Amino acid sequence: MAMTMKLNIVSAEKEIFSNLAEMVIVPGTQGELGIMPQHTQLLSTLKAGEVVITEQGGGKESIYVSGGILEVQPHVVTILSDTAVRASDLDEASAQQAKERAESALGDKGTEIDFAKAEAQLAEAIVQLKLIDKLRKKKSGH
Repeated sequence: MAMTMKLNIVSAEKEIFSNLAEMVIVPGTQGELGIMPQHTQLLSTLKAGEVVITEQGGGKESIYVSGGILEVQPHVVTILSDTAVRASDLDEASAQQAKERAESALGDKGTEIDFAKAEAQLAEAIVQLKLIDKLRKKKSGH
């Protein structure tokens, strides 16, 4: 039996994942990080992207995070994110609408908008749509 660690993923609304994991891959702001049991202690910021979990027994799960904080202790890994959603629960229509709204706001030079916020919303929507597409391809075997 493979070694495991406790993995907790928490959003602003609720706990999304709390179980044993053999490995977790997270989207660090400086690049992807692979965390395994007994990893050295670490605190890092995360960017919007996919958290890939190898659960105890080898099952895989993907969770979208909008960014956040990663804390690694020898036997516990915690991810705190404003938004965390199981990839299977992502809504393609909502993500597409958010992408279009952000693109429209960025393209409308006549209005006062918060460009940093609009760009962040656009980036999040694009990441969600890519993850949805990745899952769709996995299900269809392509």
